[in-house]
Order: sequence, then structure tokens, then C-alpha cells
Amino acid sequence: MRWVTRAAFHLRISVSRRGFASVIEHLKYADSHEWADVDGTYAKIGITDHAQDHLGDVVYVELPEVGATVSKGKNFGAVESVKATSDVYSPVSGEVIEVNTKLNESPGLINTSPYKDGWIIKVQISDSTELKSLMDSDQYTKFCDEEDAKH
Repeated sequence: MRWVTRAAFHLRISVSRRGFASVIEHLKYADSHEWADVDGTYAKIGITDHAQDHLGDVVYVELPEVGATVSKGKNFGAVESVKATSDVYSPVSGEVIEVNTKLNESPGLINTSPYKDGWIIKVQISDSTELKSLMDSDQYTKFCDEEDAKH
């Protein structure tokens, strides 16, 4: 596996070292295992594949209201799985302009499609300088590997 990982690193391909967990190259990542897909002054936010893998089957998602204000590093909701309930933290500050209401009926989308169909909220970013403190895909992969090695 190591030679595959080195080859993938040089080719800028994401390869998992943790079973099936994946990291998407263009996203930004928080150390609390949320991702942000930034498009101009907006960010779609969800939890990472790594996080959902550790949580297990998601059975409920607590969503904020549209119009709510979220703050970087602060809780805005929760994801409940068969194993545990985990708070979800915003990687950026801003106003919630959309919530993924599909999660009310199908919370398992976080497990099956954490980066596409399982997004949680869309935020209008109030301070774009906060993005500088988030990790890129390579940094996040290394962070997860180091965190997993401790456990």
C-alpha cells in the first residue's frame, strides 16, 4: 500500500489509508472533521468521510434554521449515530442560507455520500480570512493518519 500512497501523492490523487475513507482535493478541512466546499463567498459544509466512518450509521441530524448565524469553531448542530451523538462545528463564520432538508428523511446520506448528497448547511461566509486556518487535503490526510495512530 505504501508505494500506492507515494505514487498517489505525487499524482495528487487521494488514497485512503483508513479502509474506505476518502479525502477530496479541493475542499478545506477543520481539525474537528468538517469540510467546507468554498464557492466565492459561500461554503457548503458537512462532516468528512473519516468522521462518518468513525461514527457509524447515522440515524438523525440536528439542523440549524435558515438565517441562523454560525461561528468558526462553534457548534451548529449534531449528528446522531447508532454509536454516539457528535456535535458538528462550523469551519467558517457566517449566515446559514440553506440546510439540507433531505437529511431529515435520509440521515444515512452522510454515510453513503458525505461530500455530495450528505452536506449539512450552506453558509454565506462573513470573514474569508478564516479559510486560511483550514487544512488542504494533504494536510487533513496527514492529520487523520496521526490522530488514528494515537488510538
